[in-house]
Amino acid sequence: MKQNITLSLDKELIRKARVLAAQQNISISRMLSMELQKIIQNNEEYERAKKSALANLRTSFHLGGKIRVTREELHER
Repeated sequence: MKQNITLSLDKELIRKARVLAAQQNISISRMLSMELQKIIQNNEEYERAKKSALANLRTSFHLGGKIRVTREELHER
């Protein structure tokens, strides 16, 4: 379902937006809608990646290497 909103924008910004929208053969409303969708999608992707990265940090990674020395041997003086 679509809903209208009201925006207050600088006249020069509106003029430039009209030119840009006309060059792309779309309305200002469609152009703004597409940009908002991109912003929201990027934010959602970031949040998913962040959640995944934090989960990986909690479980840690095992890279398959073998520990060849003990902690004590590493810290011998």
